[in-house]
Amino acid sequence: MRTHRLVSDLHPHATKNLQSRLGITIQTLNPLLPDDYFNLLHRWLDLESIAEKARLAARRQLSHAGDAERTGETIIDLVMSDHRSGLGGRYLLAFNKRRNGTPLPWNRLKVGSPVVISNAANETDEGVSGVVSRRNNHVIEVAVEQWPEGERHRIDLSPDETTRRRQRGAIQAARHATGRVGTLRDMMLGIKPPRFDREPTLRFSDSLNPPQESAVRFAMSARDLAIIHGPPGTGKTTTLVEIIRQSVARGERVLACASSNTAVDNLLERLVRSSPHIVRVGHPARVTESLRDHTLDERVRDHPSTAMVRDLMRDAESLLRQATKPVRSKDGYRRAGEMRSEARNLQNQARSMERQAIQYVLESADVICTTTTIDDELLGSRRFDLVVIDEACQCTEASVWQAIQRGERIVFAGDHCQLPPTVISDEAAREGMKTSLMERLVNQLGPSVYRRLSVQYRMHEAIMRFSSDQFYDGSLIADVSVASHRLIDLPGIDAGEFTSPPIKFIDTAGADYDEAIEPDGLSKLNPREANLVIRIVRQLVDCGVSGDQIAVIVPYAAQVRLLRSRLNLDGIEIDTVDGFQGREKDVVIMSFVRSNPKREIGFLADTRRTNVALTRARRCLIVIGDSVTFATNPFYASMFEYFESCDAYESVWNFTDWDNAAVE
Repeated sequence: MRTHRLVSDLHPHATKNLQSRLGITIQTLNPLLPDDYFNLLHRWLDLESIAEKARLAARRQLSHAGDAERTGETIIDLVMSDHRSGLGGRYLLAFNKRRNGTPLPWNRLKVGSPVVISNAANETDEGVSGVVSRRNNHVIEVAVEQWPEGERHRIDLSPDETTRRRQRGAIQAARHATGRVGTLRDMMLGIKPPRFDREPTLRFSDSLNPPQESAVRFAMSARDLAIIHGPPGTGKTTTLVEIIRQSVARGERVLACASSNTAVDNLLERLVRSSPHIVRVGHPARVTESLRDHTLDERVRDHPSTAMVRDLMRDAESLLRQATKPVRSKDGYRRAGEMRSEARNLQNQARSMERQAIQYVLESADVICTTTTIDDELLGSRRFDLVVIDEACQCTEASVWQAIQRGERIVFAGDHCQLPPTVISDEAAREGMKTSLMERLVNQLGPSVYRRLSVQYRMHEAIMRFSSDQFYDGSLIADVSVASHRLIDLPGIDAGEFTSPPIKFIDTAGADYDEAIEPDGLSKLNPREANLVIRIVRQLVDCGVSGDQIAVIVPYAAQVRLLRSRLNLDGIEIDTVDGFQGREKDVVIMSFVRSNPKREIGFLADTRRTNVALTRARRCLIVIGDSVTFATNPFYASMFEYFESCDAYESVWNFTDWDNAAVE
């Protein structure tokens, strides 16, 4: 029996009005009705579930045509090359291509991704669920609790129904909540305004700049919720760590969350320097290896009672082995039954002691770190004085309600001018699922609820300025330590066309750098732009730049695959915009790919993607694109004008001595 109504079940005008109030351009303080709001969240989750299952089915169909790997969500023709025991009694299984030495294809299966391992020879095999625990160019390791069938395997990105089930439970509980949770819910929906006390006088442990200190004081004055807006390179994580440290110093317990395991580990890495009583909750395989000593599994393993638990489990296994030996007498059957009973008693005793150890570790922690997909069974009814949600703009609205319900106060942190939440269902995206709760609150409540960080420590001033003007009201300031740094300032790097200037735009207009579509129509590529990228990389290397200082960012997976197949340079990173979110390199080459007479730019019309790409570079940013294709968009027209104003605009015709048709 359904416990909720979909919005499609409601009156169509009510649905339309609700969706418009959730839209990205929201400018009103009119409150959202809880029932309508949570009905819509349920609908979006249903649409996402349907879309994910359809994608998995489509990937399996592609395997018949030999194109299964093209989406980046499947790897086929794998064999198990190694296995070992992992944390928590799991198996860690390593797979590589059946043809030894063949690298893995470009894929989206990152550490922490939920996957399914299935028997390649059996199309009906539903497979074994697991989590990617390690990966490199040739090997992908998966943590599983069951052994997969077969000798040849495929690994597919898996629909994460466990996460969705928890989200459904959380939003249903929030719908009917009273007390503190009900109050926070009403504030999130605009029914009640957030409240603030006078900003406290604080002593800061780290060297924070004035905007960071102001943001910390603001967050500490919030009685209900506060938002920290952190543009690229402005030290958002440093600010959050200080907020958590200040809260712990006044005796509070903190739940620190983020949408992804990578973001949680980034926060954890900084927190462990200032808080000794911190625990990372979650599947150990999803945690960066260098941080696994701080996981709940490892902390429990260090607990004094764990040795006794191991002894009890060992004794239970010994009794079970004895009980399985053949017997021929009634007395033998009786003794076997007694041994099984005793083994169960020992196992129950061990599990009880293990649960006590888990609760002791959790109770001893000042800070608990986890993704926003919280294990409610593990944390029980625990509530926290402060809940911090980092990278909140990459969280869908449904995904944050588990965390919200555990806090007395909430702090969101992120940048709504960068990538929004990942949404698979086009219908859900159109209805507003790609608008995060943080973005909606910023648009709805304005500066009264957030503080923006403004001093950035990553980019040369010329790299920063365009994004600052377009997305951050011109408020960003380049710290003196980075404002004028260039590639040529680094030791061992010679002066050159691409190492001396901090920015350059190469315009391919009119040079027949036409985009192409892959045969399956799933992605786009631009071979001549790829050739140009390769030439630029070679010139950089000739000037002394190493591969690990270079990133190539392109919007389409097909272009990623093309460049990775043809650019063999140790350390270089070639990825999509989504894959490089949160990263940075000394030099970034951005290839727009799109070049067509219809002037279609696809999802690059969401200029937040371009903002991410443009702000990954520290010392040198090189952009390649067709100005004619993009100039009808006001944002890109302004970008071209900016490059011209900096004397950083150049036509590809100036590189006619480069044989773009014959790059190997």
